[in-house]
Amino acid sequence: MKKVLVSVVDDDRFFRESMCRLMRSLGHTVDIFSSAADFLASPRLAETACLITDIHMPAMTGLELFRRLTDTGHTIPTILVTAFPNDDDRARALNNGAACYLRKPVDEERLTQCVREALKSAGSHEDDS
Repeated sequence: MKKVLVSVVDDDRFFRESMCRLMRSLGHTVDIFSSAADFLASPRLAETACLITDIHMPAMTGLELFRRLTDTGHTIPTILVTAFPNDDDRARALNNGAACYLRKPVDEERLTQCVREALKSAGSHEDDS
């Protein structure tokens, strides 16, 4: 079975490294980026099957990154994480198609479930269950 690529974008090195370990333990290939701009410039952007991004980052936020991807036709299942949850942001993100909106520190079981669901939805666009 082909390993899927999960990309993690967060300005917090500790969070990036812990997500990298978790995704590898689940059998995924992982790319990590310290900024949205680095991710957007990545040659593997189109290969990304699931994106985990922090919302609060300097320069471009996770919400802006998600919007930019959607606007440019890159429909990557996206999991947004934040230490500062906000009901308006959460509602907007989920209404705009984000896979999950999670509070930091992230519950690993919940995140694992979100990644599974995101990858399932990426694999079958015609299955709207």
